[in-house]
Amino acid sequence: MKAPDSAPARLVVGLPGGPGDLRKMRTDAASLRAFTELGAGARRRDAIASVTGSWLQRAWLGAQTPRDGVALAAVGSLARADSGPASDLDLVLLHDGRRSAAELAQIAEQHWYPLWDSGVRLDHSVRTLAECRAVAGADLVAAVGLLDLRMIAGDADLVAGVRSSVAYDWRANARKRLPELLEAVRERHERYGELAHLIEPDLKEARGGLRDLTIIRALAAAWLADRPRGQVDEAYQRLLDARDALHLVTGRGRERLVQQEHDAVAALLGYRDADLMLKDVADAGRAIAHALDSTTRRAGQSQRARALRIGPRKPALTPLGHGLSSHDGEVVLGPRTDPGADPLLILRAARAAASAQLPIGPTTLENLVENVPHLPKPWPPNARDLFGELLASGEGLVGVWESLTLAGVIEQWIPAWSTIRSLPQHNPVHRHTVDRHSLEAVVHARRLLADVRRPDVLLLACLLHDLGKAFGAEDHAAIGAEPAEQAVLALGYEPQQAKLVALLVRHHLTLVDLATRRDPDDPRTPELLCAAVDNDLDTLELLRALTEADARAAGPAAWSSWRSRLVDDLVTAARARLAPGAPALDSAESSVQIPGHVRVAAQRLGVQVRVEDHGDGQLVEVVAPDRVGLFADTAGVLAAHGLSVRRARLSTDDGIAIDHWHVESPSGARADREALERAMLRLRSGDRRGLAPLSRRPVPVPDAPVTRALLVPDAAADATVLELRATDRPGLLHDVGRCLAQLTVSVRSAHVATYCGQAVDTVYLTEPDGSQLAPARVAQVIRSLIDAATTP
Repeated sequence: MKAPDSAPARLVVGLPGGPGDLRKMRTDAASLRAFTELGAGARRRDAIASVTGSWLQRAWLGAQTPRDGVALAAVGSLARADSGPASDLDLVLLHDGRRSAAELAQIAEQHWYPLWDSGVRLDHSVRTLAECRAVAGADLVAAVGLLDLRMIAGDADLVAGVRSSVAYDWRANARKRLPELLEAVRERHERYGELAHLIEPDLKEARGGLRDLTIIRALAAAWLADRPRGQVDEAYQRLLDARDALHLVTGRGRERLVQQEHDAVAALLGYRDADLMLKDVADAGRAIAHALDSTTRRAGQSQRARALRIGPRKPALTPLGHGLSSHDGEVVLGPRTDPGADPLLILRAARAAASAQLPIGPTTLENLVENVPHLPKPWPPNARDLFGELLASGEGLVGVWESLTLAGVIEQWIPAWSTIRSLPQHNPVHRHTVDRHSLEAVVHARRLLADVRRPDVLLLACLLHDLGKAFGAEDHAAIGAEPAEQAVLALGYEPQQAKLVALLVRHHLTLVDLATRRDPDDPRTPELLCAAVDNDLDTLELLRALTEADARAAGPAAWSSWRSRLVDDLVTAARARLAPGAPALDSAESSVQIPGHVRVAAQRLGVQVRVEDHGDGQLVEVVAPDRVGLFADTAGVLAAHGLSVRRARLSTDDGIAIDHWHVESPSGARADREALERAMLRLRSGDRRGLAPLSRRPVPVPDAPVTRALLVPDAAADATVLELRATDRPGLLHDVGRCLAQLTVSVRSAHVATYCGQAVDTVYLTEPDGSQLAPARVAQVIRSLIDAATTP
């Protein structure tokens, strides 16, 4: 409430020290205590609370306020004894209802006016116990504040009665009010953003800020969850120290740490530069945000556990594969899962959690970190593939990555990540810290995965493109290329992919710089772009996608329609100079020669299946007389038996198909060779009941990339080559093969690959007579393939 312009002179008489003293005394109490000594922050805030409380008590005595039935109490930071040098005062004049309105107004004026005159900002109210309970019942903010009610002067029994009554009401109604509380928290976070990832965070209101610990305490007071200790308390003290320094530097009760105050606040806190201070502030915000998430989840679980149940009930576990389940809104370990037996289990849990947009249960994460064996360097292919799928999981990646960062997992995987964690940006176009910006670029790249042939390379480049900023170099793109390459090699990628990521990191600013700063009509401009991508069309598409993802992650100002048009015009000009060639080497058609005895056996038996362990999974070899629909049937049998296809090569030799399918089983079971053979023979005879499980419509994938089917011109002299890019899912290859069979198109050979949950399948197609597809047929097949592969 705003103070009146002036106070009656009679109210100034007898004030303790005269007007203005309280504000100065609070500032002096803070200024006389060093910020760098161990425990100095807590002692400083105790001194501020002591000075303020003593001042108010002397004012109470000086005003000769009645002793019984009236009391002065504090809420907010003064009640918690964590006020800053310029924090507001939140005071409540409590009374028992036996005094007249005029008498109460006089008592209130005797205390509010001196505070206004002293220059301290004041929020005040006059209430009975019943009114406090009514306000708390109607206003969440008031209810949470009254939980901290603290006696200043007057009738102690009155204050104790209000505090206990409000606390009782809060516990009694907290479960009903929990959704309202969580919605208010969500709205505040949307308004103020995340403290850990902002350049100018609000230390109080942002997600991970001071107010969130007040929410944690309120949930604990409701007996809905235990209050976390240790790391979160240290983080809270660190934010309070930063807030105190900001108050002293500005002389005002500001909570937003704006850029022009960074250096002064850092110096007062004893940091040699502002970036180090901001990193510590961000880490504190991370810890509090993580504690809030855990506490609100526990509160929700507690609420659901109290729901009416008839008879005993086992925990509802939904299997996610590999010994993982979802339970009560979290990913948890199954009851018989040994985390020490699977070095990939942290990656599997992270992928499952991010894909389902669920957190990993805190106890589960702690168990995984302590017991899962460390991966060798470089990583094996199956670990690399899981990491790619984690990066491709979209919005769910952010929360999971954050919890893994706090657990120390990310820096174990990518040591260079520690150099950019919580690192602030100095370019005003950026809204996030370097690590969060990089993660946002990965999330934005998800919708662009179908635009490139190697989605995994795009996501890695997005994740690592700003590593050079850790070195403070002006040309961070060039400096960051080498550490990015080393990180990719350590993750198990081939040198060719690592060098490609390094090239993209080195040139991640080249495209937008050429598009916006050079003459678009100068032939030299697209030539420079072609040179930057080594005259390779696939690399150009990767750089185009990286440029957009990077800009969108920076903020709206970095990717306007004008800038997008300039980039696309330049890419079109460069694309015209780069003739599309044959598919990449690993998807080119390969010739095979089937041994005579295998050919005879396949013709005699109808199908021959061989299963063997192969590196990160199993190799299923299927040899059978070729026919229209064989591709669809084989893929369908594998899917119906719970096998996920990681990659495959399909070939034909003189009427005999030999297909190599690299598969894995989420349950860990080995493929049953005899069962697969029997299923294939039943399909050959027309019995399609084994594919019934695939008739269920696939679950829609949120924000899935657009499915694309592309003609690869001049890739084969006697076949039509198409490349399909689609979000992988169970039964995808069966649907694709069935689509081709319905069009009576023969699959002469195919190369199936999965990168980051994205299928990139190259198929060599002919008409039944062995001829290439006519242009009209190509258009028909492309349209049908997109329809078949698109998730509904």
